[in-house]
Amino acid sequence: MILLIDAGNTNIVLGVHKNGDYIASWRISTDPKKTSDEYAIQVMQLFHQSDLNPNEVNGIIISSVVPNIMHSIENMIRKCFKQDPIIVGPGIKTGMNIKYDNPKEVGADRIVNSVAAYEIYKRSLIIIDFGTATTYCAITENGDYLGGNICPGIKIASEALFERAAKLPRVELEKPKSLICRNTVTSMQAGIIYGYIGQVEYIVKKMKEEMTALGEKEPLVIATGGLSKLIYDGTKVIDKIEPRLTLEGLKILYDKNKEL
Repeated sequence: MILLIDAGNTNIVLGVHKNGDYIASWRISTDPKKTSDEYAIQVMQLFHQSDLNPNEVNGIIISSVVPNIMHSIENMIRKCFKQDPIIVGPGIKTGMNIKYDNPKEVGADRIVNSVAAYEIYKRSLIIIDFGTATTYCAITENGDYLGGNICPGIKIASEALFERAAKLPRVELEKPKSLICRNTVTSMQAGIIYGYIGQVEYIVKKMKEEMTALGEKEPLVIATGGLSKLIYDGTKVIDKIEPRLTLEGLKILYDKNKEL
């Protein structure tokens, strides 16, 4: 069994891969205040609830964009699984030429998603990850990572509106039927969701123009992340949703690096 861990700013996603399939996946809150023992209790409970034996884990890989939890996570792994993990970062073998000015600046999650998407589709791509931040990545037909952009995530934008405007409430992220709304809650929902859909459509349009100007064929647009379906249902610019894209990328990178 291979344990795959993607540590994001809001959640840590864990997946267990065995014999070519995912046999379990879980999501826990990211908390820099948690100790390695607290993470260990959570992870062992998840294994127990899924009737999995942690002693059967023979490989672990971690992608993280939260440096201040890594000490606790790595210690948890050593306590629970008695092994050192592969950590996605500088020096890891990706098979991808990263065209960033400083490749070390590219978030591990963006590299993992890009490796997975290119492995699946083998063509030019735009990858959108709807997480705490929303990231856009451009991949060439030859598998080069061109770069991209980063925007505030939908939840961040929604929370900022609630926190900074005294009379506006916190709202659920649901898409109203129209943009002309007759109460505060649906007015906020419409502005947040449809405004974000407009942002996605504009950024994708401009990225496609820039990529085709470089001689690339029109890219396929892939979305992942917890809120991807909410946006996908409101626009035609996203071609496919890949909910497990990050886990797929972690498994691919584990296979590339397990004997290094």
